[in-house]
Amino acid sequence: MKYQLTRRDALKIAMAGVATSAIGCTNQESDKLLATGPSNPTKLTKAKSSQWHKNHDRIFIGGEYWANPMENWCIKNGAAECVSTGGNRSIHSLVHQITDVTASFKTSVIVEKYHQGELDGGAGLRIGAKSDINEYKSNCFVQQGIDAGIIDGQLVLGKKRVHLNTPLKLNSAKIVLSGVPTNGIYALTAQAFDSNNQLLAELTDYYPASEVSGNIAVVSNFTLASEQTGPDNGSKFRFSDWQFEGNAICDIPDQKFGPILWSMYTLNDSRSDKGYILKLSALTGPLGKQDNHSLQLEVEKNGQWQQVAQAELDKDAWVATFVVENWQANSDFNYRVIYQESLTDNSQNTDTFSGIIKANPTERNLRMAALTCQNDYGFPYAPVAENVVKMNPDLVYFSGDQIYENHGGFGVIYAPADLAILNYLRKYYQFGWAFREAMRNAPTVVLPDDHDILQGNLWGEGGNAMSDEAVASGRTDNAGGYISPVKLVNVVHKTHTGHHPDPVDPTPSARNISVYYTELVYGNVSFAIIADRQWKSGPETLNIDVGVTGNDEAPNYFNPDFDGEGLDLLGKRQEAFLEKWADDWRGHSLKAMLSQTVFAGISTHQPLPDRYLKYDFDSSGWPASARNRAIEIMRKSKALHICGDTHLGTLSQYGVNEQRDSNWAFCTPAISAGWPRWWRPDAMGLPMKNRPSHGLEQTGEYLDSFGNKIYVYAVANPQVGKSGNRYIQAHEKGSGFGFIEFDTQNKTYTTSAYKFLVDVSNNNADNQFPGWPVTIAQDENIGINKIG
Repeated sequence: MKYQLTRRDALKIAMAGVATSAIGCTNQESDKLLATGPSNPTKLTKAKSSQWHKNHDRIFIGGEYWANPMENWCIKNGAAECVSTGGNRSIHSLVHQITDVTASFKTSVIVEKYHQGELDGGAGLRIGAKSDINEYKSNCFVQQGIDAGIIDGQLVLGKKRVHLNTPLKLNSAKIVLSGVPTNGIYALTAQAFDSNNQLLAELTDYYPASEVSGNIAVVSNFTLASEQTGPDNGSKFRFSDWQFEGNAICDIPDQKFGPILWSMYTLNDSRSDKGYILKLSALTGPLGKQDNHSLQLEVEKNGQWQQVAQAELDKDAWVATFVVENWQANSDFNYRVIYQESLTDNSQNTDTFSGIIKANPTERNLRMAALTCQNDYGFPYAPVAENVVKMNPDLVYFSGDQIYENHGGFGVIYAPADLAILNYLRKYYQFGWAFREAMRNAPTVVLPDDHDILQGNLWGEGGNAMSDEAVASGRTDNAGGYISPVKLVNVVHKTHTGHHPDPVDPTPSARNISVYYTELVYGNVSFAIIADRQWKSGPETLNIDVGVTGNDEAPNYFNPDFDGEGLDLLGKRQEAFLEKWADDWRGHSLKAMLSQTVFAGISTHQPLPDRYLKYDFDSSGWPASARNRAIEIMRKSKALHICGDTHLGTLSQYGVNEQRDSNWAFCTPAISAGWPRWWRPDAMGLPMKNRPSHGLEQTGEYLDSFGNKIYVYAVANPQVGKSGNRYIQAHEKGSGFGFIEFDTQNKTYTTSAYKFLVDVSNNNADNQFPGWPVTIAQDENIGINKIG
């Protein structure tokens, strides 16, 4: 059953600019853009300027800015320097945008061409950079607007050019762009001045106010396309003394992102003399050798702030992790992370990130938000992010694919390792930027999946490297092993899981790749945190060509050649851990297993509803024998399996020896579904028995393409995403999020699957996908079934 974007949904999204509480600057004109910011942003009342001249040399440009891409920029000798000849490298102001198009503005910057190449792509200022929703975070990734700068001895304003009246000295000029509105039209004037403040050229042109509003940026090589690497004969630029003034520009310091970017924490009942253990990680941007590398954690007790821990930044992952044993878990506590940013004039700026360490919820039901897969066409995913905050969960869980290789544009880098890490970090920062409000006040579990380590698919082979032959093919989605360097993989693990309880066995896997499988006991629930990719066997083991093998087979044929002895899914170490975990009931009355993806092939069509693809070897339905072994272990725990990855929300029950004899699995909808999947077994003529009493199509008892027994109770099949608006398209593609309530007294799990474009506070029945909510009794996870 497909869900439709109703008129009510459309009205909700059209009104988002009025109703939302998201922080952001928006234009005031009615320009048919979906706006997501406050209606009355604070105006800039006095001139502001960049402070790069006070910063030590480093990669991180500063909390007031977003650099595109981060790995191509640095602060050097008091200026922001682009180290690439690539096109459309930019720095956007996060705290200043043009929002009031009835007022005047002026912005200026000093531009220096520090590397003279034969090819000059120009450099200067850009205004009017805005996305389809004209929201400051999403605007940062727009590579167009109105440019004003210098190129090949000429001053540029939009499509106009004029030669400078004298050659530049020291390849440096001050570019000034000012705007004065009249009757909805801006007169824009661009000027170039030399180091002696002598006017070199001036241009004036006229633009509708709707083209002027939006982000303000400095841009290097603005006439060139943004290939991953720049031309060998290109030029490089540096920028300094960036200034803003005028009431058209907003001034919202709270939109700053850094130096402390966000924090994540867990609170775990160690059931030992260490009591409850708080682990909290704080991430910063990549800092320099002369910067301070120490952070402090303070907690408010009896109205006084007390330091409880100090931690040093990991200089690869740029994360500091605090550990506090014997935490007082029966009360809420305000916390703040403090960073003292040292400056070149020996002064300091104090940055803080604050939140609440919640009390362990043992006297009521535990409420968990479960999210997965955020393709950045939907960034910053405000409808989902705001709904999670509204629901105020006790625990937030991200099951993987916090990033994709295409995040933020500018390509993906695999080597050298240090540059690959920076490439990864700036993509990962989009995740924290979007969801830090949801994470600051609740324990958070974050699992890395294949795209997080910059692979299309991951069969980890216990940490082995991908073969040279597979790497040479140019694909990252058809062979076992890791393509990324070990140093990068370990940074991914650290930034995702550094705040989790310590691994039950920290011994690294092959090639010294770190491990993170562990147990979290919180709210009278024990969570087994599992890596269902790291030890998984590669498909080439059985000469499988992913996406090709089996396409000529009949849907009802189960190929025995696609399974075999010695194939792994979870690996022996994690299987041994789950065996012990299933039998250990100290300190809790319910269990759940958290991993990346569902242990069945619950998809028939991708990426279009009429394109049948029989085998999805990326699913944890393969290898079938290893899948069955994992479920037989998990069955003893009576755990609910909570996962994601497929971009298709499903609620199902596993079968091994017979249908419905094992655990239920909730695969949550994607936050922002990219590659869509459908479950349409009825259309393929797959045999079905025992359709649930609700009568929804594509539900009941089936065998997946690997012969695994599955009972599909609910499925959130998408539409084809066609809208030009990112949020409407995400809604069409079946995006949303999951929510689970653990009733530890009555021993039940209530699962909910919310659509992308809803307001959870109104409790409308159509907020959820068809078939949800569903309450599952604990004993149903061993086949004592009530649901039918």
